[in-house]
Amino acid sequence: MVPMEAVLARMRALDERLPERDGVAVFNRVYLTVTQTLHERISCGAFPSPRRAQTLSVRFAERYLTAVETDRAPACWRPLLQYRRHPGIRPLQHALAGINAHIGHDLALAVVATCRSLDCEPAALEADFDRVGDTLVSLEEHIREDLMPGPDVLEIADPLTHLLGAWSLERARDGAWASARLLWSLRRSPDLAEEFTESLDAGVGLVGRCLLTPTG
Repeated sequence: MVPMEAVLARMRALDERLPERDGVAVFNRVYLTVTQTLHERISCGAFPSPRRAQTLSVRFAERYLTAVETDRAPACWRPLLQYRRHPGIRPLQHALAGINAHIGHDLALAVVATCRSLDCEPAALEADFDRVGDTLVSLEEHIREDLMPGPDVLEIADPLTHLLGAWSLERARDGAWASARLLWSLRRSPDLAEEFTESLDAGVGLVGRCLLTPTG
């Protein structure tokens, strides 16, 4: 398995080569912070099973890195990639669109990939999944604090206020766990699993386009 240090190195390299205001760069910076935090917490024994937690974290991060480095990204990542330089979209929207794609789509697939890799059921990962989710919730709080426009701007930007209230990381995380369990139950029905994965990808992509509605 690829160690977390290698994943972090790829994120740092991405951060160095992308323009600061690029939408992917905005998400990458906040995700780099949360991945570093996860690495530190796993290393100090804060997770029930460090091996399971590291495997899940690496599989999870690799899906994001592959999506933004490939020529054919999944549908859930395309809105962010297409609107990454749009002048009317705020950094906060780019960050939330990235989180939406990563939690709503990538997390479920990462859980299934981890179960296959470690030969275990999703239930064996639930405690580590919850700890990773708690770290991600703190990430959302950090993003809102750092990237939220000032009070005056937020009052004027009514659409942004609406968008912020319409999306929840906790709901996305709960949905990811349900999707992972369903995908695992479909593992012996590859056609159905593929159909569900495609539907999940498209649905998350639609939410991403809504989050990236120009507001400025």
